[in-house]
Amino acid sequence: MMRFSRLSTFRNTLAEKLVHERLTGVGGMLSSHNFMSRVGISTGPYSGRTLGTDYTIFKGKAALSMQLVPPTYNKLNSIDIKLDRKGVVMLSFWPAVGQRKYDWQKKQHFALSATEVGSLISLGPAESCEFFHDLSKMARSGSEVKKSLSVAPTSDGNGYFFALSVMNSNTRTNERFSVPVTKAEFAVMRTVFNFVLPKILGWDIIQGGRPVESIGHNLPRQSAFQQDIGPNRTREWEK
Repeated sequence: MMRFSRLSTFRNTLAEKLVHERLTGVGGMLSSHNFMSRVGISTGPYSGRTLGTDYTIFKGKAALSMQLVPPTYNKLNSIDIKLDRKGVVMLSFWPAVGQRKYDWQKKQHFALSATEVGSLISLGPAESCEFFHDLSKMARSGSEVKKSLSVAPTSDGNGYFFALSVMNSNTRTNERFSVPVTKAEFAVMRTVFNFVLPKILGWDIIQGGRPVESIGHNLPRQSAFQQDIGPNRTREWEK
């Protein structure tokens, strides 16, 4: 009995010590985080947290992919930052060139703003919506490129058609993409839209309870997708 009692006491003491060390370690990390968050602001513009994944739907005539492009921020002083550009949800379309084969070089992008994302979130089963983007109003390049994205319910009521039209007056081309999206696929898209909406507005920094100063820390490297589409809103017009 004496040996059992001593063994039990030893185990309890060891457990208390381990718990104390873990709590102390957590406190140490929190203290270190608070210190780092006050002094660790990277210079120049930088992005918020990124979502380096995408959701892609492959269909017979085209493929549709969606990905979050986070906001960018500018440093004002040693502790303050300012939102430079809001993020977008980038939709990318690729034409099919054969069975389960797609021409990735002929992709076209359509950048959804927060309001446009909200329109898709609130879209009813029998409702449709359409968005128009005009490059001539967004850039000084003199290009005459207009894009329209329409989302309309399928005839059987089991999903939506996502149709993108890209008209280029300079090259006299009109590219069209149409991707049928099932109810299940649109449910995934709607869930993602709800998740990323605060992020493209930059509000996830507040919701996450993080000090604003800390967002410059440990930023993930840009994905190949983000490098491809460019650093700002005009990335929608780049291939």
